[in-house]
Amino acid sequence: MSQGQIKVLVVDDEPAIRRLLRTSLSAEGYEVVDAATGEEGWTAFGRAKPDVVLLDLGLPDIDGREVIKRIRQAALTPILVLSIRSDERGKVEALDLGADDYITKPVGMEELNARLRAALRHRLQQQGAEPIFKTGELTVDLVRRHVLVKGVEVKLSPKEYDLLRILVMHAGKVLTHQHLMREVWGGATDVQYLRIYVRQLRHKIEADPERPSLVLTEPGVGYRLMLETEPGSLP
Repeated sequence: MSQGQIKVLVVDDEPAIRRLLRTSLSAEGYEVVDAATGEEGWTAFGRAKPDVVLLDLGLPDIDGREVIKRIRQAALTPILVLSIRSDERGKVEALDLGADDYITKPVGMEELNARLRAALRHRLQQQGAEPIFKTGELTVDLVRRHVLVKGVEVKLSPKEYDLLRILVMHAGKVLTHQHLMREVWGGATDVQYLRIYVRQLRHKIEADPERPSLVLTEPGVGYRLMLETEPGSLP
């Protein structure tokens, strides 16, 4: 997929934000469709069939979370929430409903472009990812269950591997604590136990576990496996 073919649907009730995103994203080669309300956005989604959606939560008619629900019932199209809301509960709820990322306004265009690229890569993985995943100096063979750092095999425990596998399968996407605990332990654990395993995993695959560059923390929300061109995050 070439960047010139990528269609972005922007759903935001602020005309200035829509103009800014239309101008900036068009300059990057994206085709931009926009809508001012949730219902307009939902209609535009069905008509335009975008490759990715940028969605504000605070819409004047229906809440943005309802739009996330509708889209997720119909398609796996990446959804990036672009909202002025920064509360932890709102982030977790949006991500658990199926949003791929949550970005707090204001955001720089360089970061937004990187997040768009990460979301689109994730969509391609869902459509048929290669069995061998690489990012930076990390290589994961999902078929043979081999993990290599700088070409040297790293031994992981079964739970460490399961945790890494889930992160790899959703690389570039924020996964909430609840999602990871459900996928790795069936939900029968607590967030502190998850943090212990993340710390152990970092010690085995990170160049500097105290300043991780692969498994990044989204404070109060969950974790993201970094892709090579993504912006940084808090450790």
